[in-house]
Amino acid sequence: MKKLFILIIFSLAISSIYAQRFEAGLLGGFNATQVDGDLYKGFHKPGIVAGAFVQTDIAPAVFAGFEIKYSQKGSRNKVDPKKTDIEKYIMRLGYVELPVFVGFRANDRGSIIGGISTGYLISAGEWRDNDPLPKEDVKAFKSIDLQPFLGFQFDMLDNLTLDLRLAYSILPIRGQPGENATNYYWLNNQFSNVISLAAYYKINAGRY
Repeated sequence: MKKLFILIIFSLAISSIYAQRFEAGLLGGFNATQVDGDLYKGFHKPGIVAGAFVQTDIAPAVFAGFEIKYSQKGSRNKVDPKKTDIEKYIMRLGYVELPVFVGFRANDRGSIIGGISTGYLISAGEWRDNDPLPKEDVKAFKSIDLQPFLGFQFDMLDNLTLDLRLAYSILPIRGQPGENATNYYWLNNQFSNVISLAAYYKINAGRY
């Protein structure tokens, strides 16, 4: 995992240098997430996303780059206060992600982007009625999450861009619970479904 991480960074850094132009900066924003495969529908689990990015022009209207960021995902059962028989459930997942993307400038301000993000799980937890799930109800999540994404970027200022993207796991983040499982809150393979809105601030941009 570490060797792959170093190789990706090194390769893209060299590509940026030889392309004679790079832009680097910081990003921060929010996720709205749900998990397909459990019993709770809706993007009710908020989370933060924060990190850094580097990108380079590869054609007059085309750019490419990569990011390193922390991203919170998961699932939440939205409880109606009027219905006391519904249990509260929340899943919190934290990933370090390495998205690689290509973008097309549709006009002077707007761009369409697409790519794929590899996520490495660094934290996971589940709670029911504010208490951690008992061990017999817990099944481990997979350490890798692979998500293609598609989005839109709008340049609000010269150094500030608003990024909206949709991402979906193509590999299950967790498999089926099994025939003898005691849990009841998920029945099938689970997949993360994410809507992300973030601001990208360019610290430096120039030609070398």
